[in-house]
Amino acid sequence: MAATVDKVKGSVKDAVGRATGSTRLQAEGKMDKAKGHAEDLADRVSKGAEKVSDAAKGVKDSLKK
Repeated sequence: MAATVDKVKGSVKDAVGRATGSTRLQAEGKMDKAKGHAEDLADRVSKGAEKVSDAAKGVKDSLKK
């Protein structure tokens, strides 16, 4: 959820910066969007790692039998 907020906030800042000619605001917007994308990626990696861990645990348990 926080990632989506950062991406939306970044898009708004970027658009306002372009409309007003504020390169600082554009840069802040781009940074916020990048932060949101990074948070999304970190979340997906974390979920993927959990799935791999669960699968490995399942294999380990099946070998014990």
